[in-house]
Amino acid sequence: MRRNRLNILAFGTSNNRQSINRSLARYAAHLLTDSQSNVNVEMLDIHDYEMPLFSAEREQALGQPLQALAFRQKIADADALVVSFAEHNGSYTAAYKNLFDWATRIDRDVFQNKPSVYLSASPGPGGAANMLATAIGSASYFGGNVIASVSVPRFHDNYDVEAGVITDAELHTALVQAMQLLRDAIS
Repeated sequence: MRRNRLNILAFGTSNNRQSINRSLARYAAHLLTDSQSNVNVEMLDIHDYEMPLFSAEREQALGQPLQALAFRQKIADADALVVSFAEHNGSYTAAYKNLFDWATRIDRDVFQNKPSVYLSASPGPGGAANMLATAIGSASYFGGNVIASVSVPRFHDNYDVEAGVITDAELHTALVQAMQLLRDAIS
């Protein structure tokens, strides 16, 4: 199905306002807008989806929080997703995991089979690759449709904050290729 306007929802999973994963998601998603005027990128801020820590008791008392419903609706309205996973102590960030847990209680297929590029970045040499592998490995259980993935190690050495660009040629090429695969999947 061909559409006039493609809507890309992009976000980083860290609640740090200067998140390198938010920067990476923005950079990657906007690679599609450089050559395509029919692409709209919406940057989601997970601060807008803060809720009480999930528990069965809270779910029984609160029902389905509006923030979790709104998060799922943002995904439903998108044609594709660009998600950059931060790694905290080898796992998902607490902020993202809580949002994800609430959203899965509405419907387990959180990602609604939307074509997605999964990314990760860290200031160290690992590039949060373990977290990225975990996210990719579990994606199919939650309606994930991962088209491509890229891990960016040593983010501060490979990203020019002032210019807002990846400076490493190989990483830039990998991101361009990943985004082209996403574009092909939704065109």
